Amino acid sequence: MEKENSSKIVTRFAPSPTGFLHVGGIRTALYAWLWARKNNGQFILRIEDTDKEREVAGSIEHIKKSLEWVGICWDKGPDTEGEIPYIQSKRLDIYKKYAEKLIESGFAYADPYTEEELESLRKKAEEEKRPFLFRDHRPENPPVWDGTKPLRFKTPIKTFKWQDVTRGNLEAGPEALDDFILIKSDGYPTYNFAHIVDDYEMGVTHIMRADEFISSTPKFLALYEALGIERPELVTLPPILGKDGKKKLGKRDGAKDFLEYKNDGYLPEAMMNFLALIGWNPGGEEEIFTKEDLIKLFNLKQIHTSGGQFNTEKLDWINHEHLKRLSLAQKEEYVLSFLPDEIKNLKGFSLDITKKITPIIIERIKKGIDIIEMTKKGELNYFFENPSYDKDNLFFKSSKIPTQNKYQIQSEYLNKLVNILNDIEEESFNKDIIKEKIWPFADEVGRGDILWPMRYALSGQEKSPDPFQLAEIFGKKETLARISLAVEKLKML
Repeated sequence: MEKENSSKIVTRFAPSPTGFLHVGGIRTALYAWLWARKNNGQFILRIEDTDKEREVAGSIEHIKKSLEWVGICWDKGPDTEGEIPYIQSKRLDIYKKYAEKLIESGFAYADPYTEEELESLRKKAEEEKRPFLFRDHRPENPPVWDGTKPLRFKTPIKTFKWQDVTRGNLEAGPEALDDFILIKSDGYPTYNFAHIVDDYEMGVTHIMRADEFISSTPKFLALYEALGIERPELVTLPPILGKDGKKKLGKRDGAKDFLEYKNDGYLPEAMMNFLALIGWNPGGEEEIFTKEDLIKLFNLKQIHTSGGQFNTEKLDWINHEHLKRLSLAQKEEYVLSFLPDEIKNLKGFSLDITKKITPIIIERIKKGIDIIEMTKKGELNYFFENPSYDKDNLFFKSSKIPTQNKYQIQSEYLNKLVNILNDIEEESFNKDIIKEKIWPFADEVGRGDILWPMRYALSGQEKSPDPFQLAEIFGKKETLARISLAVEKLKML
């Protein structure tokens, strides 16, 4: 029973194909992957599909897509099998060999009891107000194991002590131990048995795991001893807590399938950055890291012991910071991918305008679906079609224009504005020149009475980019047309 060369660091992520993939599982994979990459080691993706009743069709592909999206690539896995399979259901003969070794050494026996007999024993223990322990009912002469009955591990009853990389020295007494099933009557191994065998054969050196596995560790240690194999380093990770910071993150706290974050418009590098910081920190004030930064800085000794909160506001902030770091071409592609058909189907839609407004959109959003919300609020339509508005909205709320003849005066101001803008050469029609030319007139009659109606005529919105930026985006022809249209509105009775 030879294991793979363990002269290098080998880690693994071993999910079950049961559908929903939680961020906690991805973080476990991330820490294992970072440690392997930091040490020029090997990262394995292994599929633990021995619970056939809970298996969901398509889950293996879903797991792979989730890891690939966030940037976690595996060196060996279900699609790189070669001589060694990385799906447990294809390794049944391997588990049987190790099971026979345990039988030969007196550490395993066939379970002779029927379900009815076990229920009777449990009921008796309950009546006597004592815990039911299978070890109290070990058969003196167990039948030969032929695979039709469960195979149980004969657990040595003693105290186990071990060291966890993050939790330090731990121990558990005999009360934590009982005989447990190694291989079920359907021929499939249990998790407790299969992962021990797999980790040994695959040369795994470090196991990243959730804190819920601490209580099961004595079982695992007993198996390592019985098989005469060296155990890997155990690295217990802190739980991911919900928004209240008190209980583990669950669906009621907003937890969702991992790929939904992709659909929401979170960047993979931002999600990796965010997850890395839930339970680990390299020290210092910096919180924005690239993949390369994380590989360089990651250290098992800096993994926290207390739970880390899944803070959506922080995820949004980190995503926005990573959005700002994209190249202009990447930003344009990102914005275009989230623009709804409602915008793309407008008669005046153009890629040129989309490119021009990309910096504005990136500054406003935290994630892609925020673009959809902007559209619902009417904050994007006016870039591609004439805005619809009431002429009274063209007046600044603190206007200095006298109420009498206000429409005439405001239209005269806008006509003057049209003349100023018309004198600017096409090639010089940018926000700085536009501001320079308009500012003296705005100072003369009151900035609010010039800049507000100019911006409103261009956007039809109470909140929008400043009028100089809007004019540059629309260009000279469209800017003059929209302001002239506002003049016509003011003249209408």
